[in-house]
Amino acid sequence: MNKFADLIDENLEELATLETIDVGKVFSFETNVDIPSISKELRYFAGAADKIHGKTLKLSSEFQGYTLLEPIGVVGHIIPWNFPSAMFVLKCAPALAAGCTMVIKPAEQAPLSALYLAHLAKHAGIPNGVINVVTGFGYTAGSAIASHMDIDCVSFTGSTEVGRLVMQAAATSNLKVVSLELGGKSPLLIFDDADVDKAADLALFGSLANKGEICVCSSRVFVQEGLYDKLVEKVVEKVKMWVVGDPFDPSTRQGPQVDKNQYERVLSYINQAKREGASILVGGKPCGEKGYYIEPTIFENVTDDMLIAKDEIFGPVMSLMKFKTIEEAIERANATAYGLAAGIVTNDLNIANRVSRSIRAGVIWINCYHNFDSGCPIGGYKMSGFGKDHGIESLEKYLQTKAVVTPIYNSPWL
Repeated sequence: MNKFADLIDENLEELATLETIDVGKVFSFETNVDIPSISKELRYFAGAADKIHGKTLKLSSEFQGYTLLEPIGVVGHIIPWNFPSAMFVLKCAPALAAGCTMVIKPAEQAPLSALYLAHLAKHAGIPNGVINVVTGFGYTAGSAIASHMDIDCVSFTGSTEVGRLVMQAAATSNLKVVSLELGGKSPLLIFDDADVDKAADLALFGSLANKGEICVCSSRVFVQEGLYDKLVEKVVEKVKMWVVGDPFDPSTRQGPQVDKNQYERVLSYINQAKREGASILVGGKPCGEKGYYIEPTIFENVTDDMLIAKDEIFGPVMSLMKFKTIEEAIERANATAYGLAAGIVTNDLNIANRVSRSIRAGVIWINCYHNFDSGCPIGGYKMSGFGKDHGIESLEKYLQTKAVVTPIYNSPWL
């Protein structure tokens, strides 16, 4: 696994180029952040691989017992297109550390980096048959993984709609273990005491990073009424410097949406929001005359019942909404079917503690956003799924606990 990580570092620009070509990710972000993070993930779990063990049990009668943690077996990974390399390693690193073999199906929009990573894994010395990549469409290759009788666990990242189908297939086949990381509609709560400049930066980064094609996108930005007008002014000022264009250009902050379907889907949500009465502060149109580029779009006068406040858009769209009290902010933040992530911007520790304990989401970022780390688990509440990625907790779904009990005779103590 450490050799695999070394090869990723050595071939960083190759992987970054494939990501940019396949899905329009910004090349500078790939080389500076995304690809370096996946070699760190591999090294983290390489360090965990020889520390997986069971426990000695204290039994109540004349028996001794212990537990073994065993690999669950063959794992099926179905990964999305928005972070192809990162998702590949996010799934395979803990599964490898646990001792599992696996079949990985990349999204049909982004197969190149998965194939290249499998090539690097082979050169790293990972035996044939341990990491297997099968390309194809979800309704064929993905369905085959979810329903296969010889696959013991399926780990899926993608939409809630498809997550339901994965669960159904697992239930009607061999009742395989299922882990789902699904959609989100994450709130960012900005309180009156926040630094307006920092809050505006976090709001833009949370909503527009990776062109909004990220499951934890903070597309619902709630701003306390005392800071609202200043925040709006600052966000509008800053977003004008957000460069949309060629993802290989070092000055670019936002590349094209992944494909025509996603491009048209995002524009349809923007048009629906206009019809429902939301006001556009910035953007709202295609950007340029060719390519699937969309202007960073910021709405205000958004109500909680509008489609852009309820649905996961997966595009560069932010909704600004005003609130009065902490209680209102918590209630509205939780008024969603999803529970993947949330952000809090405040200098008041009491507010941070209260709100972070009140929001039903798998990760809460305080005065930061999109701060992923190999050691920090992430996973959903509610319809955002279940099971963890990142962190030691992510090993659990790839392990079985077996208890072993033997009698003891004439022991002076139990």
